[in-house]
Order: sequence, then C-alpha cells, then structure tokens
Amino acid sequence: MKYTSTRDKSLSVSSAEAIKTGLAPDGGLFVPREIPQLTMEDIDKLVPMTYSDRAVKILECFLTDFTGSELSECAHSAYNKNKFETDEIAPLYKVTGDMYFLELWHGPTCAFKDMALQILPHLLKKSMVKTGETKEVVILVATSGDTGKAALEGFKDVEGTRIIVFYPENGVSDMQKRQMITQEGNNVDVAAVNGNFDDAQSGVKQIFNDHEYAEVLERNNFMLSSANSINWGRLVPQIVYYFSAYCNLVKNNEIQLGDSINFVVPTGNFGNILAAYYAMEMGLPIHKLICASNENNVLTDFIRTGVYDKNRDFKTTCSPSMDILISSNLERFLYQVTGCDDARVSIWMGELQKTGRYEVPDVTKTKIKEIFYGGCCDDEKTLETIQSVAQNNGYVMDTHTAVAKCVYDQYKQETGDVTKTVIVSTASPFKFSDSVLTAIAGEETTAGADEFALLDMLATRAELTIPASLAGLAAKPVIFTTTCDKTEMYDVVSHMLNLS
Repeated sequence: MKYTSTRDKSLSVSSAEAIKTGLAPDGGLFVPREIPQLTMEDIDKLVPMTYSDRAVKILECFLTDFTGSELSECAHSAYNKNKFETDEIAPLYKVTGDMYFLELWHGPTCAFKDMALQILPHLLKKSMVKTGETKEVVILVATSGDTGKAALEGFKDVEGTRIIVFYPENGVSDMQKRQMITQEGNNVDVAAVNGNFDDAQSGVKQIFNDHEYAEVLERNNFMLSSANSINWGRLVPQIVYYFSAYCNLVKNNEIQLGDSINFVVPTGNFGNILAAYYAMEMGLPIHKLICASNENNVLTDFIRTGVYDKNRDFKTTCSPSMDILISSNLERFLYQVTGCDDARVSIWMGELQKTGRYEVPDVTKTKIKEIFYGGCCDDEKTLETIQSVAQNNGYVMDTHTAVAKCVYDQYKQETGDVTKTVIVSTASPFKFSDSVLTAIAGEETTAGADEFALLDMLATRAELTIPASLAGLAAKPVIFTTTCDKTEMYDVVSHMLNLS
C-alpha cells in the first residue's frame, strides 16, 4: 500500500518512508491511498487472539512493505508483561449493563500514548533500514502532557535516534512535568516553552517546514521525524485497540458479532478519535463516535456547525492533555470525508494558518454529523463526574476520562440511544491525583500536599495501587531545566544537537 499527502495526492511513498519522514514535504499529513476492508469473518478470527497478535493482523493491512515476521517482532516487543502491568494490555472494565471503560493506561507512562509509542520506535528502526537511511533521526515532539513522556520512554537509548520534547511550562500537570524532567537516556532532551501547547506545536511544525534548516541538519547528518500523531506510525497502532475492545465484548458475550457499538473518546488533537474513524471505515460496526472536549471546545463547535475557529480564549483546565485549539489530525479526516479532495484541504489549512478559521460546505457538515456527536465539559462538571462515578459505581477515573463520561451522559440524555458504549479511558487517575482527590474527598484534603503525598493519599482513599513507574519518581533527580520562548525553539534544538 502506498501513502500520499492530504495536500497533494500525486505524492506516493511507501509506509516505511511515511513513518521515517513523519510529515509530508508539503506540510500535509501522510494518509493511505485506500482504506483496507475487514469482513465480519476477519473480525471473528481476531476474537480469540492476544492483543499483540491482533495488532499484527491490523498493522499488516496498512504496512504492506513490512513482513509478517517483522510486524510480529515489533508487536510482541511492545505489548508484553514487561512493559504493561496487565496481560490484557488494554482491558475493558464493565461499569453498567451498557457502559464499559477501555483502560489504555497500563503501560510504562500510565497514559494511552504508550499504546502507540511503545511500538513506534520498533517500526521506525525497521523503516530506516528499509529505506537505506544512514542519517541520525531526530524525533521532534510537542506535547500537551502525555505524548512527551511516552515518546521519551519509547525512544530512550534507541540506536540511530535522538529525541527532543517541548512542553508548555504551565500547561501540564505536576506529575506529567516530573515524568519528563527526570527522564533518563543518553539520547533524550526536554525543554519547557513559555506559552501554551499550540505555541509549542506551532514552533515544532515551523521547524519541520523550514527547508533551509533541514539543509543545516542534513549537513550535520541529521533528519527530522515526529512521534506526534501527525506521524502515521504513531496513529496506525491506535486503530488496534478499537478492534480489540470490540473483540473483547464479543469474547465476553456482551455483544454478538455484527452488533454496533458506540465509542466515546476524549480528545484535543483528534488523533485518538480519528483512529476510531479509520476502524469504522475498515468495517468495525460502530454506530456513533462521540467526541468529548473540555472547555477548549473547538472540536465540539466544528462538529456542530462545520466552522473551525481557533480564535478564542485558551483555557487551562484540569484535563490538560486536551488543552488544544489546533487539532492537527482533523486534516486527515477532512481528506477522507471529502473524497480525498487534496486541493480543498490545502485551501482550508491555508485559511487556518492565515485567519485561524475555515468553514466546510453543507454536504460535508451533514457527513460529519452522521459520524460524530460533539460535546464538551467544564472543570466543575468534570470533578462532579469523577465524584459521582466513584460514589455510585466504585470506579475512580482521571479527569480526561471524566470529560468523556460527562459528554456521554449528555449524548444519552439528548438522543435516548441505548447502544452499548465503550468510553475510552486515557490516563491513570494517579497522573492527576490533585484533581481526582479534590473530586472524591474535597479541596481541603489536597491543601499543601506535594504530588507524591497526593499519590499516597489517593491510593489510600480509593483503595488502589500506585503504578510502579509513578511510585518511583520521587527518588529520581531532575535532569532537564531548560525554558525558552517559542521564538527560541530553533536555538534550543541547535544547541541540543551541537549543530555547526
């Protein structure tokens, strides 16, 4: 299968080239030229498999220039008991008769980004070999919290790579920041940016699209790639867990093969729910995709009105991984839903860059509403949802998952839809102990406590075990202290790479 750009479909590259490069040369995103199809019989064959074996079968559909044994090696290296705290890798938790949580946070960094970033380094290393790449690959990442640590953990000490992560100085949780600035590895660097996530993301994209800087890197035997979900190698593994969740429902006799289900996905950059859309297009029986936003509700407005407008106040919320106003992966969806209209997508992305706004035509608005429901949730409702589910169902969730549950409640009340529904749980509650404890025990409980005391308090209060990777953070020394303005990101990268 070949890959093309969302902004120029005359481009044609292999999956290995797309993964190695990350971003298309015209600034667009790589997408498959066609979406492979799975029958109910194909899905039925996945039901008895382990997660890693399911991953191989899904990846084989898209990464056709990889052999089955190569993909098997990648998948089994990524998804195992040494990396994840459960053999199931992505377990389902049944809360009520028609609602389930898909827990994607049992990996080494306690967030859903591990589901892709544990396998991406393996895919990238093989892609470099397949394409004859001899330069050192520099993984450049902007993070709103979870991608940074997951990428650092995935790429640390990987031969032939360096990784540089930028995060917004005051836009991640204390625990997320602590995870990044204590990161070990001989090929890793981390820097804070004065600004929000969009500032960090825009700075990284500017570096990617700077052809003169690319020549400087090339003279120094470097090339850029990405671990953000703009990289197809980051996105395609996320398709797997939607199929896996469905197969587990069938396996546990919760649904019959062929029954449709809903997925509720908390998302800011649109990558997580885009993976669900690709699964749907491949043939997974999905009735509705419910897109959950926090107060940075640019996606909610887009789904409801067809107008994407980032010209609004940026909100710092208790669900910081979704504090995003520029949803990069929406570009891939627009390409698909317009019938691969690269010219139109290119115009919209140009309008977004120049004016911060674009509007899709009525026919596209109708298609979007057929697939998606969009809703949003503020911090007050987020904490109320955490408290309610803990009290009524005995389940403690993080703030991002709570946004999804809150939006699902809105959807169900508005539509009366009783279709069985899977809520995608994206992070361990321990990553946001302050907010979760405030929700279930009151604000006075957390006053004056540092992030490590909060871990112990939440474990006691919720009768949960602290993930080993978080419990050990207190003893780790701070390694990275660099802070820069968004205009200084070039200088930081050059310094970290010792460019001549």
